[in-house]
Amino acid sequence: MIGSIKGKIILKTDKFLIIETNGVGYKISVSPDMLLMTFKTGEEISLWTHLHIREDAMDLYGFRDRKELEFFEMLISVSGIGPRSGLTILGIAPIETLRKAISTSDTSYLTKISGIGRKTAEKIVIELRDKMGEDISDTSLQGELDALEALKALGYSQSEAREALKKTKSEDTNTKIKEALKILGGR
Repeated sequence: MIGSIKGKIILKTDKFLIIETNGVGYKISVSPDMLLMTFKTGEEISLWTHLHIREDAMDLYGFRDRKELEFFEMLISVSGIGPRSGLTILGIAPIETLRKAISTSDTSYLTKISGIGRKTAEKIVIELRDKMGEDISDTSLQGELDALEALKALGYSQSEAREALKKTKSEDTNTKIKEALKILGGR
């Protein structure tokens, strides 16, 4: 029904944005990593949206691009995964990393997400593995997990470590850790 929205940000909270377009303010829930971006009140923004209709509410969820929206819609097609869980899952890692975890049946990666247990992770893998396309090598996924564990061992929280790792460009685990440490040290 509402596929995208373009307007000015009139409010930013820790869970949602309110975007005004043509005199109407739309409350749009967005992923945690999107909220970390430096949006300013009055800034123009354009989002792809998903309208989730329940018996007692109509909620809008916003995404930077269509690829992110389509992945979100795949996630919430799994029974037991609602829109809030879908946003949480999108916020923990880049889409390609999540695709690798699902296509290689790495439920341990998915269970590191708050609120996702072993059974739910297995259900996600079973229902979405075939939709991920070709099987992707899990070497870079293991490197991502190793880097995450290394940063946690150095005293960073899981969310801090994940945010820093999402900003790194390297595929090499050691280089990834160094880049993440530079990002974390710059805060």
